[in-house]
Amino acid sequence: MRNVNKYTLLLVTLCFAASLSAQSNTEKLKREQEKLEKNISNTKNLLEKTKTNAEITLNELKLIDNQVKFREELLQNFDNQIRGTELKIEQKNNQINELETKLASLKEQYRKLVIYAYKKRSKQGQMMFIFSSSSYYEALKRKKYLEKIAEIQRKQKLIIQQHRKLIAKEKGELVEEKSYKETIADQKRREKEEILKDKEEQSKALTKLKQEEGKLLAAIKKDEARKAEIKRKIDKAIQDEIARQEKSKPKTPKGTKPKTPKTSSGETKPKTEEPVKFIEPKEVELNTNFETNKGKLPWPVATGSITEKFGKNPHPSIPNIFTNNNGVDISTNKGASVRAVFEGEVTSIINILGAGKTVIIRHGNYRTVYSNLQDVYVSTGSKVSTKQAIGSLLVQEGAALSVLHFEVRQDINVMNPSLWITR
Repeated sequence: MRNVNKYTLLLVTLCFAASLSAQSNTEKLKREQEKLEKNISNTKNLLEKTKTNAEITLNELKLIDNQVKFREELLQNFDNQIRGTELKIEQKNNQINELETKLASLKEQYRKLVIYAYKKRSKQGQMMFIFSSSSYYEALKRKKYLEKIAEIQRKQKLIIQQHRKLIAKEKGELVEEKSYKETIADQKRREKEEILKDKEEQSKALTKLKQEEGKLLAAIKKDEARKAEIKRKIDKAIQDEIARQEKSKPKTPKGTKPKTPKTSSGETKPKTEEPVKFIEPKEVELNTNFETNKGKLPWPVATGSITEKFGKNPHPSIPNIFTNNNGVDISTNKGASVRAVFEGEVTSIINILGAGKTVIIRHGNYRTVYSNLQDVYVSTGSKVSTKQAIGSLLVQEGAALSVLHFEVRQDINVMNPSLWITR
């Protein structure tokens, strides 16, 4: 009987553990699905706004590329969910078969107990069984034996009921899993239809842009020159900031002798006198907090889609042509509001001819850079909080959307902003 209880407990525990593991994986896939669907919705809304333009733009092609990529990722997500559901259905069927086999065994044991109890059903028979003992101690043992038989019978009945409930529960969950699988399969079918439409639009846009290859190459050359100028001015502004910062820090007082470190032989060696660097506690705190929020920073615009990634990017329509990006370019609504991704201090505001304004915000040793702004709501020295509006984006003539150029830097070094903002 003890072995039966142990088996039942083990079976229930295994069923529960398998259910928890599968549920955790399903929830993760569902969260990914929600995120992808949100990205698709954002990109779709932006593409709707570009339809007012008669001409296909490079930015529109990049958005279509993003849409195709998001939809393909969503199809993969659906495939993973369907595979996971099929595995769960198989596990549920196996669990049900095990439970039903064990239930049949429990019923057989219970049947034998009932027959035995029937044979010993009369009180007189039980009393005679006890009184026919050869000694008082044997009579006590026989009494305890009969009580144990009754207890085993009661427990066996409870275990059978427990197994019946488990089977009913597993069968109910099996029906739900099958229904969920059908829903996901239907969503996958609809998504395949949408991806075919997007790829058709992508093909049309590519054909149209290839016809204007000469214009595009000239535009790329001009854009790369503009980027180089923006980078030069941002680099200079940050270098000037760092120089001012170092200048304002306390130095070693005159007359103070620097410590002379000892060599491995125990002799002292002269050390070139260097100023002691002083770091404000607030600066250290900002630096630490910014680092710990890597991958969790909010986007610098409320909605948008990254249309040019960090680093070297292949041109979407011209083969063997690449552009280089020190940050990311985010396409968003025309004239959208731009917000700080973390608390800090505005250290520079730069005006760049033909490229709007650039705002640099310092967060300890880190800086975030926001370019292509038309209006700026802050001034140099302003303290800003996370998600505070700092300006609005430049609206190019005839453009249906605006583009924010966003950078993350550690001192002067450029970093990949995609690794810092919420994925």
